[in-house]
Amino acid sequence: MSERRAILRLEPVAGDAMLEQWRHVHNVIVPPAALDLEEVRERSGRYRLENAYLGDELVGCSTVRPPQGEQAVATVIARVLPQHRRQGFGKALYEKGLEHARVLGADVIETCVLAANEDGVRFAEARGFVEVERYVLPGENDQWIDLRLATSGP
Repeated sequence: MSERRAILRLEPVAGDAMLEQWRHVHNVIVPPAALDLEEVRERSGRYRLENAYLGDELVGCSTVRPPQGEQAVATVIARVLPQHRRQGFGKALYEKGLEHARVLGADVIETCVLAANEDGVRFAEARGFVEVERYVLPGENDQWIDLRLATSGP
């Protein structure tokens, strides 16, 4: 008997159930920036939010912030739950997000990672991102890293 393998599905977030799933992954990966459902709903109006499923199991999510400014800088963030890392799910989320950012006209791609998320920092660096800034938001203690894709361009 052959074993049937689940297929990774990437789906744009639609409806409260998917918003709640996206929120769950976001809040597990970046607890200092935890969002409530209303904040996620507001973000979904500005950004492209996607969820990743292995079969029916939620494994990750992504955010694509559209290009802004003269340099047409877009932000692509891929998040994978810790128990599902190192299986190619982050790569799939990132590549789809990058493709979407390019379709929107992005010339420069950035990402943002919580400095304590060593897996996330390594993931970004392995894809050619380089650190451009480290900072702590006013009134907070957690350090964030903004990274830019070194090979950005048309």
